[in-house]
Amino acid sequence: MKISVVTLSFNQAPFLACALDSVLGQDHPDIEYIVVDPGSTDGSREILARYASRLSALILEPDAGPGDGLNRGFARATGEILGYLNADDAYLPGALSEAAAVFARPDRPNAPRPDVVCGHGLIVDGEGRVVRRMRSAPWSLRRFAYGASVQMQQSTFFRADAFARTPGFNNANRTCWDAELLMELARTGSRFRIVDRYWSLFRIYEGSISGSGRLNARYGEDLARMFRTVMGRPWSATDTVIARALRLARWAADPAGLAVRLHDQFSGPPAALRALAAKAL
Repeated sequence: MKISVVTLSFNQAPFLACALDSVLGQDHPDIEYIVVDPGSTDGSREILARYASRLSALILEPDAGPGDGLNRGFARATGEILGYLNADDAYLPGALSEAAAVFARPDRPNAPRPDVVCGHGLIVDGEGRVVRRMRSAPWSLRRFAYGASVQMQQSTFFRADAFARTPGFNNANRTCWDAELLMELARTGSRFRIVDRYWSLFRIYEGSISGSGRLNARYGEDLARMFRTVMGRPWSATDTVIARALRLARWAADPAGLAVRLHDQFSGPPAALRALAAKAL
């Protein structure tokens, strides 16, 4: 089962080699690795030149933003399973072989095949210190619309035929294009499966979109637009109450996730996971 991975690289040279190595060092036997760099000026191009012979494709064309770059990368992909990894994140060892195994066999007899598989991950800071675990939560479009269904993008994989049914990444979305793709996958009938395994590192630091907060206003606009897409109407005062209730219900639906959150808050992530992260870094 071939897995195609796309990395979008743009001015993240301090972390790029780690991301590349985390893909190229996977033990899955059939990986197609495509890297897109629309014009980095911080030394990333020089790093990519050193790795070029080990990549399946290196796209060095200007694009119209992250969504456009990812669409260009996936247009070159030939794998049955697709995933994408930001240039400042990383896969944990064994992630791709474990994901492939989930797609290859049902979790119970006669169960329908999953189209989207989501694992968990670890949040790390700019220096690579593990901050806490992040778990993908039970999925539904309604939970998603209310912000009560969180998926670890770096630990998410989907079938190529499911991706082909969607419009692809929305380039107009500059804050949460990953979440919007999940919405489109669900709206076009994809079946989701959450897997209780840790597959990736998500780096949050001052210079990242998630860490800096510099696009918070635009992020709110994107969330409001996606809510209208799913629910067919704008957000109301009643929806604020519903959102709070669903976010509380999320922990009831995933008590293990609540236990993990409390454990990490007071004791930090388990030593075994910190050691696994160290191998990826």
